Amino acid sequence: MFKPKRIIFEKGTLDTPMGKDIYNYAKEHKDIEIITISSNQVKGHIPGENLHDQYREGKQTLVVGIKKSLKFQSCKPSAHYQLPLVSGCMGRCEYCYLNTQLGDKPFVRVYVNIEDILGQAKKYLEERLPDTTIFEGAATSDPIPVEPYTHSLRRTIEFFANEEKGRFRFVTKYNDVDELLDINHNNHTEIRFSINTPRVIDTYEHHTASSEKRIEAAAKVAKAGYQVGFIIAPVFIYDGWQEEYKKLIQTIKYKLPKDFSEEIIFEVISHRYTTKAKNRILEIFPETTLPMSDENRKFKYGQFGYGKYVYTKEELSEMKELFKTEIEKVFPNSNIKYII
Repeated sequence: MFKPKRIIFEKGTLDTPMGKDIYNYAKEHKDIEIITISSNQVKGHIPGENLHDQYREGKQTLVVGIKKSLKFQSCKPSAHYQLPLVSGCMGRCEYCYLNTQLGDKPFVRVYVNIEDILGQAKKYLEERLPDTTIFEGAATSDPIPVEPYTHSLRRTIEFFANEEKGRFRFVTKYNDVDELLDINHNNHTEIRFSINTPRVIDTYEHHTASSEKRIEAAAKVAKAGYQVGFIIAPVFIYDGWQEEYKKLIQTIKYKLPKDFSEEIIFEVISHRYTTKAKNRILEIFPETTLPMSDENRKFKYGQFGYGKYVYTKEELSEMKELFKTEIEKVFPNSNIKYII
């Protein structure tokens, strides 16, 4: 659960049931600073003279806001649309693309007008009938740590349970899933876990759940009948990486319920970075040991027109072969969406 240092309430949020509930929670915890603002100018209320300090203070800040623009962004290849329940994440993963995307606004923001958001999802869903429409709930966030404050995931899962042509999916690096286990989800929600080797998580994924706890949480949601998936990302090549990733896949199999035979979705993404991301990471984590040596990588233009540094063709080929072979061996009924 996210335990913020400060909670900032934007204009109008205290007039909503969710806003009031969060405010009452904050009042009971004297160590939480409560800030109410008459505009949406949040940044000035978060301390920090430089990006390094702003990042750390921002990561301890919860902003309670109203989602005004209800034009959903596309979310290929994960889904048809993003579902904007939350933005930002309490985790401090050194490689995270949100370090660049959110820039100097690394705080966590939750939206109190959940009914408006789901109402808009209904409109998008109806526009695509008779096709099924998939919504991604964690494109720019991790909604699990703030669920005790918002209950937005519960509301969303219940909403999609009743939509014949609607599907919901989200991904998390946390294990606080107990509040979701008793929901009648109608198998319309897919819960994925972003996972990595213990070495990678311990080194780069600060303030997140351990590899073991994430897999244990996956076992819980599998037992509760949810569609389960794993995003193995980012994959790093280092001494012993092959054996450690093989062990990770085997550990997932060992931890899942023994009688679990449903299809498991896998997505595998190799580590890559842009020059902009590298420069920002070095500002926030000046002592990072992330492998970002340009001369050891291949420069490649991505689908959005900007260049990034990826592993070489030979390294990616070895990586693809390893994960395809190992996943299919351990999980014969798996669905590997991609290995990139």
